[in-house]
Amino acid sequence: MIIKNVEIVDVHGSRPGNIVIQEGVITDLDYQGDDYNEEIIEGSGYTIMPSFIDLHCHLREPGYEYKEDMESGMKAALRGGYTHVCAMANTKPVIDNIELVKKNHDKSKKLGLCDLTQICALTKNFGKEYVEFKEIMQETKVFSNDGVNVNERETMERALAYSKALDFLILSHCEPEVETVRRDLDILKEIPGNLHICHVSEHETINIIRLAKDQGIEVTCEIAPHHIFESEVDYKVNPPFGREQDRKALIRAIKEGTIDICATDHAPHSKEDKDQGAPGISNIEVAFPMYWKVFNENNLSLEKLSEMMSYKPAKMLDLNCGEIAVGKEANLVLVNTEKEYLMDINKFISKSKNNPFHGTIIKGEILMTIKRGVIKYDNR
Repeated sequence: MIIKNVEIVDVHGSRPGNIVIQEGVITDLDYQGDDYNEEIIEGSGYTIMPSFIDLHCHLREPGYEYKEDMESGMKAALRGGYTHVCAMANTKPVIDNIELVKKNHDKSKKLGLCDLTQICALTKNFGKEYVEFKEIMQETKVFSNDGVNVNERETMERALAYSKALDFLILSHCEPEVETVRRDLDILKEIPGNLHICHVSEHETINIIRLAKDQGIEVTCEIAPHHIFESEVDYKVNPPFGREQDRKALIRAIKEGTIDICATDHAPHSKEDKDQGAPGISNIEVAFPMYWKVFNENNLSLEKLSEMMSYKPAKMLDLNCGEIAVGKEANLVLVNTEKEYLMDINKFISKSKNNPFHGTIIKGEILMTIKRGVIKYDNR
């Protein structure tokens, strides 16, 4: 495959190029010949970026397939420009053992859609007893009780110690947010660990994280698109939509580098569940244009967005992608960065349509998603 006359954008900058892909790997970025007898993609007027990696989503399998299943969720992710997703463990049953983790990984491989990191619960059935970390690390190195807060300080203390000793990552669901983040970072001062804070939404949380980083504490954090897209929306998500000062604080924190990752927290629900008060938003198909609209309006670059949606999560997961360079996997997304259009939830591939921004202007259209040199979504 050759992608010709395209603007290449990643964490390293923007430059024109002609990308050659062989056996799923990028082999040339400035090809000038015409002797390849391969598929040619004309990229003139468009931008090619590393495909996106979602560090935080919900695929609802097993147990809640009526909300979403792996196939529908991954097809939705590909439409959104994602080729790798990390699925949370708050399923039925809770994914808290190696057999359940492996089952989802095996199904993902058979589907051949997105790559999957199945996150395992930190504790058995989200209780107080830890899962079998060493055994489960044969399948995954990411653990989280997302959806349920770890309330006991001692539980988090020992978990962070284990994470450092065994080299795995903890994704922390913080509820209440400010108090839990403060507690966890206080622990990190005394007990080093591999901690990532999920879906930051409040300005005070940002202040706590900034101070911790300034003090040399190693921690990462993420945001979700809806928390910077709009404020004070009467729609149930967890954490809730913040005030305008919270939204502006998140944007400032992106500019200064306090926030590391742009995730989605894609949380699909049936209409009935949503009507009964289930918190969550379906957004993996529109996360990029939601983010890009806000970045563009606030003089944040596409390179910065690529860093936060691709490069940094690839580094955290130790993946050979997330940037456009010779030798990297050809996981790419072709984008019309200039197109503005109205969000239409009726076009969602996801089983879930729970998104309050139907009819709202967003910016940037995904034209094609490529995984290891194979076109997985084509909207040209």
